[in-house]
Amino acid sequence: MSRLLRRDSVPPVPAAELTARSADGSRIHVELHGPEDAPAVVLAHGWTCNTRFWDAQIRDLAAEHRVIAYDQRGHGLTPAPGPGGYSTNALADDLEAVLAATLAPGRRAVLAGHSMGGMTLMAAAARPGLRAHAAAVLLCSTGSTRLTAEARVLPIRPGALRTRLTSAVLGARAPLGPVTPVSKKILKYATMGAGSAPDRVEACARIVHACPRRARVEWGHVLDGLDLAEGVRELRVPTAVIAGTDDRLTPPVHARAIAAALPLGLGLTELTGVGHMTPVEAPEAVTARIRELVTRYVTERSAATAEKEDVA
Repeated sequence: MSRLLRRDSVPPVPAAELTARSADGSRIHVELHGPEDAPAVVLAHGWTCNTRFWDAQIRDLAAEHRVIAYDQRGHGLTPAPGPGGYSTNALADDLEAVLAATLAPGRRAVLAGHSMGGMTLMAAAARPGLRAHAAAVLLCSTGSTRLTAEARVLPIRPGALRTRLTSAVLGARAPLGPVTPVSKKILKYATMGAGSAPDRVEACARIVHACPRRARVEWGHVLDGLDLAEGVRELRVPTAVIAGTDDRLTPPVHARAIAAALPLGLGLTELTGVGHMTPVEAPEAVTARIRELVTRYVTERSAATAEKEDVA
């Protein structure tokens, strides 16, 4: 076990890195893992996270997939944005820029987004870039609207007071400070299931606490007023949904609503006892779903297309 933990603490080394340029000129840091000609997967992380959030998926998938992971604007190695600022339109612009920079015309991939990364996919649902490159989509622990009204981070009854206080938490300017035993307990309560392993809590805490305060605050304001219901209806590619039953930030009510509204929904998987950080808390389940989508919508369809061309 100690050997495994040491291995897991070392970030995967990308085969290449590049900078994508978004519509407003913002620079987006992108990592490329695995063989260049392998079936492609694109990973979009959530609020206060970075590409390290997907380490488990990258390790497991990169041997047989081209894994593309990027830092959302203001997070990780992606600097504060240009004039486009912080908005759902900017999220969609950035995703389109990443897809254009990493996938050749006509090449399709499975796109997976966690939390704000899932919101990115919903925001970009009607964009030509997504429709040209998305073979299938996986939405993890996300919501499309009413985030502050439905969040259960604050242990008080639902209503206007809880919604106002949750909004204040999302936009709080206070620094998170260093990772301590107390801060890990707070983060675990707010974002993870009660049974989460200590090393996974530690990993999430280090990622979240590394997020620049400005990005955390600005994106918090965006999430407070989020309304991507139309984006769900525009997501016209096969789409699977995963949620943790103990998610306090985006409770399963969001996942159920999204799954019911998707034009080409592939069903909802609810992970018992898991919180908001599904790719870290339940990496095997998330990775397995990505593999299934790649096999069904990228590998098998590519083989079928090649067979038709041979016959012709």
